[in-house]
Amino acid sequence: MKRNFLKMGLAAALTLTGVAVVAPQKTVDAATLKAPVKRVQINYLPGKEVKIWTNYQGGQLINFRAKNKSKWNVAETAVDKKGKLWYKIGDNEWIEARYTEDLDDEESANQGATEQIAAKPKKKAKKVKKQKKQPMNQAQAAKPKPNKQETPKPVSATSNNKTPKPAPSKLPTATVPAATGSAAQRAQAVVNLAKSQLGKGYAWGGNGPDNYDCSGLVQSIYNKVAGVQLPRVTTDQVKVGTTVAMDQLQPGDLLYWGSVDAPYHVGIYIGNNQYIHASTPDTGVVLQTLSSYFYPCIAKRVIQ
Repeated sequence: MKRNFLKMGLAAALTLTGVAVVAPQKTVDAATLKAPVKRVQINYLPGKEVKIWTNYQGGQLINFRAKNKSKWNVAETAVDKKGKLWYKIGDNEWIEARYTEDLDDEESANQGATEQIAAKPKKKAKKVKKQKKQPMNQAQAAKPKPNKQETPKPVSATSNNKTPKPAPSKLPTATVPAATGSAAQRAQAVVNLAKSQLGKGYAWGGNGPDNYDCSGLVQSIYNKVAGVQLPRVTTDQVKVGTTVAMDQLQPGDLLYWGSVDAPYHVGIYIGNNQYIHASTPDTGVVLQTLSSYFYPCIAKRVIQ
């Protein structure tokens, strides 16, 4: 009887959070629920922050937290052994669903209104009735018609069959000549391009040019100006390059946080004990100084 009650409690909890499930026939250990990406807002005590973990079950606590009222994209949902619902909001970044409120209803309503306006049929233009031509009398028929001189059409810039020039690159001119030069020159190009992205927004899964997540920012910059084809996520990026000691860092090195085998965050070292990274939805791409409070677990040199 107690076991059935636990199953019913789990099904009710998932129904309240918007996830439709069928009551399990046996005890649930852990179930990953595939769901479309949606947005949620942290709904916790004023001034309080929600803990972020590297896994929804037996994970490690991440040093930075999700601020109250901050908005996040949800990539996956999962249920742990205790029946708690979790949301995946980044690479190896999970929060408990009970501390959030769903923003789908509001955004879906706005989207529906937009679709309704777009689907509204356009009014058909009224057809103008053609007037029957009256037969001309002999005087009108004999009257010569004035010759109309056609106004010459202006010649367009592309009328000579030349291919139009492509739009200029949005990248700073200093960083456009990419993947050339010595290792030091390419590392400096990485630093320059990273600095040019400061102030841009954070979005989970963002690859730019206006919004990034941490690994998306790193992949974009290194692929463009360092000639290094990095993988997309931190757990794969950390496998590339040579490990360097923290007291031997050089501009252009990659810094990782979390565990050596499965880091949850990455940033770009730019020298003077500073690094640039796509931090959180509240701060976006920022420059920060290394500190003992938030210290990397490993550093990799990928520009050789």
